[in-house]
Amino acid sequence: MTVERVDPPRLSPPTGFSHAVVATGSRIVFLAGQTALDADGEVCGETLPEQFDRALANLLAALRAAGGTPAELARVTVYTTDLAAYRAHAPTLGRLWRARAGRHYPAMAVVQVARLWDETATVELDGFAVLP
Repeated sequence: MTVERVDPPRLSPPTGFSHAVVATGSRIVFLAGQTALDADGEVCGETLPEQFDRALANLLAALRAAGGTPAELARVTVYTTDLAAYRAHAPTLGRLWRARAGRHYPAMAVVQVARLWDETATVELDGFAVLP
């Protein structure tokens, strides 16, 4: 499997994401949206960074269970109920990402939504990975 991150010089330099990801492999893993749910189905964390960290941990746990690693993530979408808070916490969220997933950034988008399935959730992540 190969993953090539493409960041054209004509575009703004990416921070915490890649503009494009070219992935070649034999298996695609589609990852369902993950919030900050614990094993009992309860949302953990009061702050957006706390919930982001748990949601990312859950996403990566699903990926690892399917045989993948963070470096094989090709696309992640972040849904948040408060885009202003997400932007305000961006440096912290970046540190949390690097601690769990390293510096292998997938193509990403952040989208504000009115609410998430879990009423007390403030952030949800989904995506897909390409495995060898």
